[in-house]
Amino acid sequence: MLRRILLQTNKNLSSLQTTILPVSASVIVSCNPQNCQKRMASSKHGISRRLVESQKSLWVEFSKLALEHNALNLGQGFPDFQPPQFLLDALKDAAASGNYLMNQYTRGYGHARLVNAIADVYSPIMERKIDPMSEILISVGAYGSLFCSLQGMINDGDEVIIIEPFFDCYDPMVKVAGGVPVFVPLRPTKTGVSMATSSADWKLDEKELESKFNEKTKAIIINTPNNPLGKVFSREELDVIAKLCIKYDVICISDEVYEWLVFDDNKHIKIATLPGMWERTLTIGSAGKTFSATGWKLGWTIGPSDILVGAKTMHQNCNYTCPTILQEATAVGFEHELKRMGTPECYFSQLPKELEPKRDKLINLMTEMGMWPVIPQGGYFLLADITGLNIDLSQEAADEPRDFQFVKWMTKNKKLTAIPPSAFYCKEHQSVGENYVRLCFIKKDETLEKASKILREWKSSM
Repeated sequence: MLRRILLQTNKNLSSLQTTILPVSASVIVSCNPQNCQKRMASSKHGISRRLVESQKSLWVEFSKLALEHNALNLGQGFPDFQPPQFLLDALKDAAASGNYLMNQYTRGYGHARLVNAIADVYSPIMERKIDPMSEILISVGAYGSLFCSLQGMINDGDEVIIIEPFFDCYDPMVKVAGGVPVFVPLRPTKTGVSMATSSADWKLDEKELESKFNEKTKAIIINTPNNPLGKVFSREELDVIAKLCIKYDVICISDEVYEWLVFDDNKHIKIATLPGMWERTLTIGSAGKTFSATGWKLGWTIGPSDILVGAKTMHQNCNYTCPTILQEATAVGFEHELKRMGTPECYFSQLPKELEPKRDKLINLMTEMGMWPVIPQGGYFLLADITGLNIDLSQEAADEPRDFQFVKWMTKNKKLTAIPPSAFYCKEHQSVGENYVRLCFIKKDETLEKASKILREWKSSM
């Protein structure tokens, strides 16, 4: 049914969406307890088979665990401080403007002011003139951008290569779209060393990567800077991926939500700017990560109109449009920063500079603990190696990977919560990640001080 809807609605994509039909009210049917019980027992009323494997949520499980044990949560990745004041002022001004359109539906594929602002910011970066009306789609967060992109292009049986570690929604999204995920891990080249290493030390095996490409390969998903590793793919590494995409006629979905959060002398490079790649790349961004406002849930996809058409079709039959007032405020935020691009005053330059000391504090804490850190080149997460800690995990579930056991033990016994990185791998490759934990450092100094106190007390008790 979904395929038929996509094909039918695809014919109307060239026209702008300016109206929407009213949605009919839902019909509520009451029932007595006995009838309800009978209805729930019916096999017709269960969850869709394609969603069964996606029911369990890593984020729900560990957030709940942290709350139950009153633990400091450095697991989930969001700031515990306000977005920049200019963004909050933009939202306030939009709400107080008296313009009734701020509270009504806007253009389905993206509020006109926002897509124009994004085109103005990214055209110089992409080294081409981006058409705001045909080459940008605004969705409900980067989640929505990924979902619409995959649903809009994948047919049953299409293979999608996923580079590990991957953000955990990639796998179920590919499967729900009818695709077959194919996994290729980044592997640490420095193991068994009692010292800090770098995310740059994690490499793809080029022969292994190419072995996954074939005539069934429809797309590859990359994430740079990578979550949870913090790896920023180099020009040479992106070039290897690009050449394989061109050789096997594969689309690249490039998740670049942490694009502005790059540290030290590292540089974020968009794979869409490499020769021959604009024509086959969908680049995904996030207002939540760009402006430290994850709850705003606005994401975008940039790419050529002929590839973006599937994502647009899915979006118009799924979300139709995103909150107008948030899009207006985000547009003003981009316009505000466009005048300061490339200067130290620009928020995109300020934020990584503010995060570097926080990252370094966590690096030092992990080093003191003997939990050797993998120093991230970008993003706002830090992996720490737990193999040097002699912890009795016999009370934890024996059928779970070691990092799951460790994080649960740490939450209950040390009141500190992290995320187990093996969740970002397929079962076959879980061993690559199960000797690490993921910690988030985009937190207030007071929060990191609390973490410091916990860790130093733990250290003194060893």
